Amino acid sequence: MDKLFTMIGALSGGIAVAAGAFGAHALRERVEPRLLEVFETGARYQMYHALALLAVAWLVQRGAGSLATTAGWLFVAGTLLFSGSLYAMTFTGVRALGAITPLGGVCFIAGWGCLALAARS
Repeated sequence: MDKLFTMIGALSGGIAVAAGAFGAHALRERVEPRLLEVFETGARYQMYHALALLAVAWLVQRGAGSLATTAGWLFVAGTLLFSGSLYAMTFTGVRALGAITPLGGVCFIAGWGCLALAARS
């Protein structure tokens, strides 16, 4: 499981860097400034949680158990829901997609809680 979370974290980090560059260079002239901020928030949170997945992988490798694994899957789900909904909202302009974003935020918060408990064990 540690290798899987390392791989997902590394891929997610790479995608976050690409998204940030895309936002800074290709989107700046194509979307309104508010939507560009939304996109950048998605990329920033994706990077934070890519790094968190590397911490999860480290804890799993050290035998932290199921709470660390749960944290990892919550970070993956949070990235898909939170960052994914913000990216989709930027590209489509459909603001209703913003209703999905808090679900990703809840996954992130729960993941951090699980990570804290896993580190304590």
